[in-house]
Amino acid sequence: MTHEEFVAAYARGAVEVRVDREGAARLLSGRMLLPFFLLPVLGLGVGLALAGWLALGIIVFLAGLVFRYAVRASSQGFVLTRALQDPAFYDQVRSAGVLVVEVRTR
Repeated sequence: MTHEEFVAAYARGAVEVRVDREGAARLLSGRMLLPFFLLPVLGLGVGLALAGWLALGIIVFLAGLVFRYAVRASSQGFVLTRALQDPAFYDQVRSAGVLVVEVRTR
């Protein structure tokens, strides 16, 4: 199914779309370079806590963890929205098996 057919069928409700939760989370994490962002933030939180700023260190550390979970939780919606907008991204996630499109039979 081409991208144009997918967008038209999705708008009509003629297809069922499934997004692999784990695959989408890995894809988004890799695109955002999430580990390279989170390691310094978590390290800063630990460093602040060890330096005597315990409350601020805990807040920074927890903010990093909350950001990680927010990215993972929103990854499915991101993949679907981006696949509807970008033909190259649609082809990429389909070939990776992250996005599965099935035609509804009624």
